[in-house]
Amino acid sequence: MSNKRNNFFNERSGKLIVYLVAIIILLVILCSIDTKYILPSIATFLCFTIYTIVIIYQREEELETQIKEITTSLDKVAKVAFMNAPIPLAIVNEKGVIIWNSNCFTDEFLATDIHAYIKEIMREYKVEVANNKGTQKLKIDSKIELGEKKYHVMGEAVRGSHLMKNQNLAVLYFLDETEYLNLKRKFDDSQICIGILTVDNYEEMMQSVEEEEKPQAIASIEKKIYDWASRYEGLVIKSDRDKFITVFEQKALDKIVEQKFSILDDIKELDISSKLPATLSIAISNEGNSNYEKYKDALLELDIVLGRGGDQAITRKNGKYVFFGGRTQEVEKKTKVKARIVAQSLEELIHESERVIIMGHTNPDMDVMGSALGIYRLAKEMGKEVFIANQVAGVGIEHFLSEAKKEEEYQSVFIDKLEALAKINSDTLLVIVDTNKKDYVEIPELLGETKKIVVIDHHRRSTDYIEEAILTFQEVYASSACELVTEILEYTETQPELKPIEVEGLYAGIMMDTKNFTFKTGVRTFEAAAFLRKCGVDIIKVKKMFQSDLEMYNKISDIVGNSDVIHENIAIATYQEEIGDANIICAKAADELLTISDITASFVIGHLGNKFCISGRSIGDINVQLILEKLGGGGHITLAGAQVAGISMEEVKEELIRKIDEYFAE
Repeated sequence: MSNKRNNFFNERSGKLIVYLVAIIILLVILCSIDTKYILPSIATFLCFTIYTIVIIYQREEELETQIKEITTSLDKVAKVAFMNAPIPLAIVNEKGVIIWNSNCFTDEFLATDIHAYIKEIMREYKVEVANNKGTQKLKIDSKIELGEKKYHVMGEAVRGSHLMKNQNLAVLYFLDETEYLNLKRKFDDSQICIGILTVDNYEEMMQSVEEEEKPQAIASIEKKIYDWASRYEGLVIKSDRDKFITVFEQKALDKIVEQKFSILDDIKELDISSKLPATLSIAISNEGNSNYEKYKDALLELDIVLGRGGDQAITRKNGKYVFFGGRTQEVEKKTKVKARIVAQSLEELIHESERVIIMGHTNPDMDVMGSALGIYRLAKEMGKEVFIANQVAGVGIEHFLSEAKKEEEYQSVFIDKLEALAKINSDTLLVIVDTNKKDYVEIPELLGETKKIVVIDHHRRSTDYIEEAILTFQEVYASSACELVTEILEYTETQPELKPIEVEGLYAGIMMDTKNFTFKTGVRTFEAAAFLRKCGVDIIKVKKMFQSDLEMYNKISDIVGNSDVIHENIAIATYQEEIGDANIICAKAADELLTISDITASFVIGHLGNKFCISGRSIGDINVQLILEKLGGGGHITLAGAQVAGISMEEVKEELIRKIDEYFAE
């Protein structure tokens, strides 16, 4: 107010000076005409000046009086308004001591311990002031809960007057959000969630049930599904013989998640006289602007579940996928119809493309090299220009690559990143083998250079899978990518004639991933091996590829000897040396640990550059894939791996043990 008053008087003073200057000029002109007007002019000027000054000061006093009256009135109005404000208000100092509060504040918090909350709010504010280099004005925004009520505390801290010793003060406004939050929760709880539920391996399961018992088996499965949905007041619609559409409210989905999709275990306990247990794959979506969008999202989620082997449920929480179940072994499909269809589709894509580039995962192994060479031979015999993107030799396959490059044909086949980026275009077919993860391929930049992408993989589908693929052959029951490529080669019309190095690569890839036909070995695995045997594979030569020298054997023995056992049957070991083939040694050590009696799962941690690698193995009782997936890895029930960075080896081991404990607690 004082600033406005000063501005007012400065303005009036300026006008007075203008008037006086004008009068002086007129009087000077008058005096120049006749000197007898000099004295009267001076007298007149002095009188006019005195009169003007008196009038101005009188008006100043009147204005000051009016300002004081207005200020006093405003202060009274403000005090009354603050005191009788409809929301709780309080002025507090930086220590959280209440200096003044409104009547509503007293009525609202009389029987509560509001002082402790205010002190905590101001304590957080002081920390924020310190972190912001002494900034005095900061917005206060906090949430508190008193009994059944929830408040949003807002305010602004400012420096107090000299009466308050210049300490920081804050006006706090307490907004009661209880009703709003209750309404929001009711709204959120009532949101519709669309789900899709399928019976895994329906055909194979029904084939093993006697004809007269099939209706009863189907009725038992459906009744279990309907009872489960009705328990949560959900709706189930059968859309196909093995597929159901489900509708739940969000509050029901929260309960389902809390009980970890108990239907997965309930359905497996059914006695339906089948050689194969009944299992379900479930995908429920709660994200989307419409029910149709939620349904489409559920379809995508179901693809992920089926790509991970089924017997699982998936939903999203806080924008991340959450999985439940998936502890049973994948069931091998007896029919090879899909392999035949994929073979025909792949031939068409190769025929329509200008060239073919094949790529595997980082640190490629024999499964990558074998399957890559198999696809290479198919595309080559179809008359296409073919390359294999290979940045590094990959530990454990140097000997194989050096043997391949001795042949003139392969000397220009393997290309690095720069060459691959130079050769790829929109008309190039990019074939990814032995991985489905975007960030795990050897040269991720290639994915964005073409829309023609094919994925051939045997790992469980991850959440960051390659969505852009126009053809995917992903069978988690398969032992290896080499097994899948061998099946493709069997059913192609081209019927390529494999060279010895290619046959050996395919056979070696199967041998490596099955640990000499021990793990993840099904009927179709042996059929693929038999096909390669017909192609003339030298089994003894392949066997020699996996022989360990004495130095490596001693390292593996040391790792096994220094392992720890937790949960009575899980072995954990560490490999401290920082060498290039640490991941190979860890994998072999994990395999060796499984040969020990009573050990059903093993994990070995080793150095891999600036990261740590973890190799997990199991005989099938424990799902190592689910455990290592919690650490960002993946794989299969019996064979999985992960890479961890940013922490020490001891911390990696502790984190691994925590994830194992979580696995058993679920």
